[in-house]
Amino acid sequence: MSDIDTIERTILAAVGSAGDEAALETVRVSALGKKGSVSELLKTLGTMTPAERQTAGPAINGLKDRVNEALAARKAILRDEALTKRLAAEAVDVTLPVRRAPLETGRIHPVSQVIDEITAICSDLGFAIAEGPDIETDFYNFTALNFPVGHPAREMHDTFFFRPNAEGERLLLRTHTSPVQIRTMEKQKPPIRVVIPGRTYRQDSDQTHTPMFHQLEGLVIEEDTNIGHLKWVLQEFCKAFFEVDRVEMRFRPSFFPFTEPSMEVDIRCRRVGNEVRFGEGDDWLEILGCGMVHPNVLRHGGIDPDRYQGFAWGMGIDRIAMLKYGMPDLRAFFDADVRWLRHYGFRPLDLPTLAGGLSG
Repeated sequence: MSDIDTIERTILAAVGSAGDEAALETVRVSALGKKGSVSELLKTLGTMTPAERQTAGPAINGLKDRVNEALAARKAILRDEALTKRLAAEAVDVTLPVRRAPLETGRIHPVSQVIDEITAICSDLGFAIAEGPDIETDFYNFTALNFPVGHPAREMHDTFFFRPNAEGERLLLRTHTSPVQIRTMEKQKPPIRVVIPGRTYRQDSDQTHTPMFHQLEGLVIEEDTNIGHLKWVLQEFCKAFFEVDRVEMRFRPSFFPFTEPSMEVDIRCRRVGNEVRFGEGDDWLEILGCGMVHPNVLRHGGIDPDRYQGFAWGMGIDRIAMLKYGMPDLRAFFDADVRWLRHYGFRPLDLPTLAGGLSG
């Protein structure tokens, strides 16, 4: 029995001093393995007399049970210690700020915002939104809009033309949104009240011009509409868009192939550095072109000019965005600089409404 006590103390001491699970496994093998100290004791039972086995058997098996319990207890302690060390090594500082949600960091491009503002204003004035293709035919872009043969706009240095097709026709990137006027007249009978925001293309690039830009077109066709209605619509639009109580406009005679008479519109303003303030001051700024729809344009759209007349206007969306929000260079609109967008962009859920304020 003294041998069993000695072996037990030795094993339990080794179990208690095991520093990790690998060392504990070595102790287990040395005690309970095929040639372990406890296993060797169990082998001696076969050489004992029945009387000796009655005494030695329970003692040796009791030793085996106590060793197993000690091993299991120590293994549990070592696993807890290992987990604690791992958690300490892989700890995450939860006090660091989390990344802001996309709805907080994302920004709406000023052009998209201004188109939404235009839509809100014009919808309140009773206009529908019309759209058309960016790739147009010569007929819709020029001929139907009363551009004569030889007009400078038809030349390669102003317009992006595609190669001629099998029929010899050259498609082109539309130079204005006016072709949608013809397409609308072909599909819809008067009265017509539409605004047409969209992309346009011209071979031009500097601080205030880009090869691709955005334009807003407005069209009204009715039996009794006149220039007075045109002036009122433009005044109401500019007051709502620039969010001022009053605007003062002056209409100067001009020439556009698709309107007659044609006018360019200036709005009274005051310049303060790079900022332009409307509704005050003694300066003037050209903002758009307009006029009464030319009878030839009505005919090309399938509308009788002896019964109906209309007015139209057009302005650069990028330009009025620059004027309203103080952006000095049009090229930055298309540079995809996230810093610029972070500064001039709009929060995704700040939808423009006339009741809540267009620009928030």
